[in-house]
Amino acid sequence: MQQLAGSSVALAGEPRIAAILQRVCDLTGMGFAAVARVTDERWTACQVLDRIDFGLDPGDELELKTTICNEIRDHRKAVVFDRASGHAYWRNHPTPVLYGFESYIALPITLSDGQFFGTLCALDPEPRTVEVPSLVALLRDLADQLATILESPVTPAQGLDGIASPR
Repeated sequence: MQQLAGSSVALAGEPRIAAILQRVCDLTGMGFAAVARVTDERWTACQVLDRIDFGLDPGDELELKTTICNEIRDHRKAVVFDRASGHAYWRNHPTPVLYGFESYIALPITLSDGQFFGTLCALDPEPRTVEVPSLVALLRDLADQLATILESPVTPAQGLDGIASPR
């Protein structure tokens, strides 16, 4: 786990993670997606796809207590909403107002040994229809794929399938 924590920002160039973030944005219509390393002390962006100028780059941190991902670290459940301003709970929650988003989805990334790594999250300043069970299930599968990637990162001498490439 320590190795994962130390190399989380190094994941920024991982093409399989970039492909998953692209897929998340395509599926949800959201303009921002990220893999975040979330500990009891920090929220760190590992890799991002930012089409809305949200302003985060790999390695950037948010104040942990201002994130919904911190809540997910505690309860280990997905958080999904289409429109914060129209939702009984989320319209009064400070995070959507602070960061200026209406729609949001975040799923825990849990490693094979049961440890919490962080989240796969996406957001958009516009309402998006994401509270769909089949979509949430598909995104949960992508979070599981991320866990597999995180536990066996590709080195520069390897191809995308993790097998050493001929030189």
